[in-house]
Amino acid sequence: MNRPPEPTVSGHPPEHRARKRFGQNFLHDPGVIQRILAAINPQPKDALVEIGPGQGALTRRLLSASGQLDAIELDRDLIEPLRQHCAALGALRLHQADALSFDFHALHQGRALRIIGNLPYNISTPLLFHLLSQAAVIQDLHLMLQKEVVERIVAAPGSKVYGRLSVMVQSRCEATRLFLIGPGAFKPAPSVDSALLRLRIPACAPVKLLDPAQHATLVAAAFAQRRKTLRNSLRQWITPPVFEQAGIDPGARAETLSVGDFARLANQACNLGTQP
Repeated sequence: MNRPPEPTVSGHPPEHRARKRFGQNFLHDPGVIQRILAAINPQPKDALVEIGPGQGALTRRLLSASGQLDAIELDRDLIEPLRQHCAALGALRLHQADALSFDFHALHQGRALRIIGNLPYNISTPLLFHLLSQAAVIQDLHLMLQKEVVERIVAAPGSKVYGRLSVMVQSRCEATRLFLIGPGAFKPAPSVDSALLRLRIPACAPVKLLDPAQHATLVAAAFAQRRKTLRNSLRQWITPPVFEQAGIDPGARAETLSVGDFARLANQACNLGTQP
């Protein structure tokens, strides 16, 4: 029988070697942790959910502020040290699970969830889409991501980094880049800069979509070959009348369309019965 690691004399969990297959980079910088807490502003009884608590540097502060916290951790070797180290701080509910397949609806107990996470770079985009698919039970998200990913998410039309991710996230959220986080804030230090992203889920989505799945397909097709005009990239299923009635120039390229333009084009396609 394997015994759980014992806490060190200092009260902190013993050193855990970061595992590359889990994309682990543990946050440790006190100044950065304080800035993240100030941005989140956790309140007592908030329905906080942390993805990837790691060694608990942020977990302890969140738990002290709110009194309760759900944490989703894939690495089973971190579970018991976290449980022991946070036992006196509040009600920590640990879920040994993969966040990519986790049902966040199961944590909803009448209060919208506030999601916090240092997302592994290698799964950040699919995990973000998984979270947004459950936006109905989420109030906001504060996520540490690779800086370039955050820049793509918050990009405006006409930007070189504006693309599918920008449109899909901004169609559902209010997205704000809060501040940069250097590699030295993590152990081991990643080879790239990070940034803290805030996503607020408004009661009414920024745009109305008649068929979210069709909208997603249209956006993906439009950006699949960025240099093509919409007439060419969407010609298999968007007809000239759809462009005309949506007020969209078929000679334009995808990166020039706003989030609202894409919604209007997809909705008009639904109205006229065209399918991808």
